[in-house]
Amino acid sequence: MVKEKLVQQAYEIARERYAALGVDVDAALNKLQKISLSLHCWQADDVSGFENPDGELTGGIQSTGNYPGKARNIDELRADIKKATSFIPGKHRLSLHAIYGDFQGKFVERDQLEPKHFASWMQWAKENEMKLDFNSTSFSHPKSEALTLSSPKKEIREFWIEHTKRCRAIAEAMGVYQGSPCVMNLWIHDGSKDMTVNRLEYRRILEQSLDEIFAQKYNNMKDCIESKLFGIGAEYYTVGSHDFYLGYGVKNQKIVTLDTGHFHLTESIADKISCLLLFTPEIMLHVSRPIRWDSDHVTLMSDDTLELAKEIVRANALDRVNIGLDYFDGSINRIGAYVIGSRATQKCFLHALLEPIEILRKYESKEQGFERLALLEECKGLPWNAVWDYFCLKNNVPVGEDFIPEIQQYEKEVTSKR
Repeated sequence: MVKEKLVQQAYEIARERYAALGVDVDAALNKLQKISLSLHCWQADDVSGFENPDGELTGGIQSTGNYPGKARNIDELRADIKKATSFIPGKHRLSLHAIYGDFQGKFVERDQLEPKHFASWMQWAKENEMKLDFNSTSFSHPKSEALTLSSPKKEIREFWIEHTKRCRAIAEAMGVYQGSPCVMNLWIHDGSKDMTVNRLEYRRILEQSLDEIFAQKYNNMKDCIESKLFGIGAEYYTVGSHDFYLGYGVKNQKIVTLDTGHFHLTESIADKISCLLLFTPEIMLHVSRPIRWDSDHVTLMSDDTLELAKEIVRANALDRVNIGLDYFDGSINRIGAYVIGSRATQKCFLHALLEPIEILRKYESKEQGFERLALLEECKGLPWNAVWDYFCLKNNVPVGEDFIPEIQQYEKEVTSKR
């Protein structure tokens, strides 16, 4: 009770401080409450999935670390996700990869996937007040060659075309069931390790494959296309580059996915937001923390993530940007990784929502560069954290660092015994 009282008192002081700058804190919290993160199921089990949990992870991606207690089956995965969300304020979504179906112990080939393989996920999500998003899975499979949808080999290409078509049908079924469009992300690892002379041909094939995949129109799912700079084993050439998907997305009005780890480390992902908003219907984010390129470290309240959130809020585009997380750190407590990354992302958006944007715009319109820069700098020290603590309190989740011992207890009682 003492801590609750202190949180309330600090919030009231913060509320007054922001009001002096023309910021309505209550309005900011209402907007934050409506932001649903799409949590990535693969953080709980290092991208193993349930098709072949002991198989090798391929496709230019890798999860590092071997911290004890990773989820080994669908029940453990669901329990871990449910536990993680109990520490994250608000209502959120769950993003599933195709390899996480409820296969009932049977092998189901990827070009034979059906909505029935995800029916229990839909029911579970509804019972836990979550919505589902979806992803096709082109990696970790015998037919995951260097090229999949861009392969000149008809058998390989048609296999992955059929897989992706079925994933879209599954996403549509999810959208119908939950009464909310399911965001379906398409990412392939296609590329070459060394010198490539047929760049145009592979991209032409990929365009044709995408046209065939997207020929079927749906009303309850959203298509996203995700680029990558390069992958392990595909360092020289990536077929689905950002330039390729940007062009395809604008031409065909598809949602372009921006993964914060899929670009050069000095590129500003925030700067891409306003460009895409002008020419594509929506944006999908995969938020992680690149250390050395796409290292998929746990998201923190870093300058890059802060700038990304600020750009979205400044553009008044919260209703056009889908916010998902995408990191898989197997070196630390996996439930803890979920909570740190999710709460950090929410903190960034709260910080952005509390920005005195009207004053800043006024300074900018009058070319008062000193004043604009000075206020932006002073905003860093405003009591946003008191507002965050109140947001957690209001949502009945641990305030501050109080989630640490609770996750430790879950590890002691549950994950350490796996």
